[in-house]
Amino acid sequence: MSAALAVLLLPLILLGGALLLACVVLGLHGLLIGRMPGRWLPRHVRQPRLWGAGVLLVLLGGFEHLSLTVVGIGLIALGHVVKPAP
Repeated sequence: MSAALAVLLLPLILLGGALLLACVVLGLHGLLIGRMPGRWLPRHVRQPRLWGAGVLLVLLGGFEHLSLTVVGIGLIALGHVVKPAP
């Protein structure tokens, strides 16, 4: 591998790793605690536990297990749409 290719790939790998870590932390936070951090997410996610489970399934499924990815995307959508029980 040439040095130029390594210089181009290193920022992409670091950015992808940071994004993956952020998604894992947000998914676990929503799933285990039942709340969303920040200002934007609590306003848009109505069911944090569904949303967190969906994010983790999407991350686990990736491109290899498309059924997990599809179920995860469905759970993320339900986390945004379903109103909490009274």
